[in-house]
Amino acid sequence: MKMQPQVARVVLYQNLGFLGILILALLDDLIEMRSVISSDHPWAFLITRPTLEILLTLGVWYLVHTSTRRILEHLHYLEQFLRVCAWCRRIHYKDEWLRLEEFMQKEFDTPTTHGICPECFQQQKAAIQAARLARQKPSPLPVKQ
Repeated sequence: MKMQPQVARVVLYQNLGFLGILILALLDDLIEMRSVISSDHPWAFLITRPTLEILLTLGVWYLVHTSTRRILEHLHYLEQFLRVCAWCRRIHYKDEWLRLEEFMQKEFDTPTTHGICPECFQQQKAAIQAARLARQKPSPLPVKQ
């Protein structure tokens, strides 16, 4: 199973964060890290083992939270795209395939009308002129055998 890069990054952050917690807890037990950090500082009584663990856990939570939030925002952005049929141009909306006019009426309560864009107008104009020229050409006389 291949994970998407953003999801893999969140999993990596989670694993590294919790691995960091384990390593720091081990270091704290081995070398009494709290005494190295606080030494004889006047505020040393505030830096206790639970305080360090809480701060570390909050740091990991922040990394995981921001990564997850970014991924969810990106997912929400992608879900906003409308799926349009490549052949009939209908729009997929709430498990239905609707014509554009029906979609506009249901979703936005907007009536629609029809027109022609400048590009299509030029194409239609050229097609009409070509049809007129084809009608004006004299048809070839039938050949007698």
